Amino acid sequence: MPQHVTRPNSQLLIGSAVVAVAGTIAMVLGNIIGSMVVPNHDWVADTVSDLAAGKYEIIQDVALYGFAGALVACALAAAHLHLDGARWNIGIACLALLAMCVVVIGARNEYGDNDNEGIVIHIYVVYVIGALFAALFLTMGRGLGKIARRYGVMSYFCAALWIVGAPIFFFMPTGYDGAYERGLGIISVVWVIAFSWMLFSVARGRENTPTQG
Repeated sequence: MPQHVTRPNSQLLIGSAVVAVAGTIAMVLGNIIGSMVVPNHDWVADTVSDLAAGKYEIIQDVALYGFAGALVACALAAAHLHLDGARWNIGIACLALLAMCVVVIGARNEYGDNDNEGIVIHIYVVYVIGALFAALFLTMGRGLGKIARRYGVMSYFCAALWIVGAPIFFFMPTGYDGAYERGLGIISVVWVIAFSWMLFSVARGRENTPTQG
């Protein structure tokens, strides 16, 4: 017999989508504005981390906290919607941990200031973020595909790009690693925006909601 399908809370989904989109826009705008405001910043050669040190560090810090909020909103909506079993649970955990990592990076201020006092954890957090995004894209792909095939394809495509492209960043010449890092960032932005659009669509009844697993 078919299982009873619980109608998702449309207000929660729309609210989460709005926060996710706003946080992602904040991240993008913070990067663009910071690149223009920070003196002598070369967006091709200098990484995003270089924007968060010095007089204008608040711009990039706010951008990072905004994106952390976007990830938390996605985690909240994903927990409510729950489109898959254990894989989906792992994806929710990845979203929550990613938000924590982004906050840590913003709070620690270990960017382009050559900080070497105490325990410098920036690079280790970057490694964790790389692994978590790959896991997120992979584990949520099947569940997203239950809403519409295009969402699952999007998530797996992001996973393929990330898994192939992220390790290359650590071997990029310093003259180009800034642009390459921003390219990787676009992958995460695309995923969050697509996830948010899915939430809008489900909340407005434009997509069929499968039996929650």
